[in-house]
Amino acid sequence: MPRDISDLVPSSGGSVVSRNITDKTARLRWLVRNAPVNPQDNGWRFFSEIDDESYADDPANFHILSFNSVAAIEPAIIPILHFPVGTDLELVRDDAGMHFVDSTTGETVDVLR
Repeated sequence: MPRDISDLVPSSGGSVVSRNITDKTARLRWLVRNAPVNPQDNGWRFFSEIDDESYADDPANFHILSFNSVAAIEPAIIPILHFPVGTDLELVRDDAGMHFVDSTTGETVDVLR
């Protein structure tokens, strides 16, 4: 019997998520962890592959979802929950498969650290 996604990442808090991701207009691509703004905020901000600066500047284009809800859309994010504030990642899909790249260094990130 499949486990409920909420069982996979208990007490994971809320994240700010692009509506392009939740509306399935585009896939998740950029992941940034900021300092949380309140106790329920885990600091994660998720952007789609088509979000540009103009889109990101409009708060109406984002909403708050539980980390579990985002993980239900893209399970690859589960191992990054506890990465530190300041983490800036790109989820890359290429011939080698799916992997995270540090947006600052360009290096592949080991999500099992």
